[in-house]
Amino acid sequence: MDTVQAIIQQQIEAGTFLQSVQQGQQVQPEQTNYGEEEEFEDEEGTYKGKRSNTLPIWGNQVTMNLNTLVLENIRESYYYKNNLVEIDSFQTLVEQIFYQVKHLEPWEKGTRRLQGMTGMCGGVRGVGAGGVVSSAYCLLFRLFNLRISRKQLISMLNSRQSVYIRGIGFMYIRYTQPPADLWYWLEPYLDDDSEIDPRSGGGDLMSFGQMV
Repeated sequence: MDTVQAIIQQQIEAGTFLQSVQQGQQVQPEQTNYGEEEEFEDEEGTYKGKRSNTLPIWGNQVTMNLNTLVLENIRESYYYKNNLVEIDSFQTLVEQIFYQVKHLEPWEKGTRRLQGMTGMCGGVRGVGAGGVVSSAYCLLFRLFNLRISRKQLISMLNSRQSVYIRGIGFMYIRYTQPPADLWYWLEPYLDDDSEIDPRSGGGDLMSFGQMV
């Protein structure tokens, strides 16, 4: 006898079954709380509850945590203002990476104006006095504004079309994902021996494991 039948039988024996039907009451089994999250493991790792397809954004929700000078050059670049701003399709942006991106540095080779600059503005940590910002960073920032999904980011990391699609996927993680999640994202690729040259102008071939 199932739960509903048992309840009905109890009401019949107690003489309350017809009364409950006349009053429009529904006979329902005892409710079980299935809302509690449990920790489990799938092909993406171990986590609590169902991992949302919506990615969190860590840090500044507007600047993507970019250096101010790089950000200003992106927003003022011809490529960004006249090409990328109008694109609201993830697949179209990925196609742009395939055709336009040849390295992962913020500046195009030979365009940074470093004369007279010192300290942080003297080239430390990739910060220069401006120049022609790279298509890689323009596309990275456009993907950020599009707020790509978890599935879309994973598709970039595992792309077979271009190593630079993968490279920008890893950069997106580094700039936007919570520090506590970095190991979850990057650990599977530490032994990846596929190669990429991230330097503007080339000459710095390395494996994805090294880059990660």
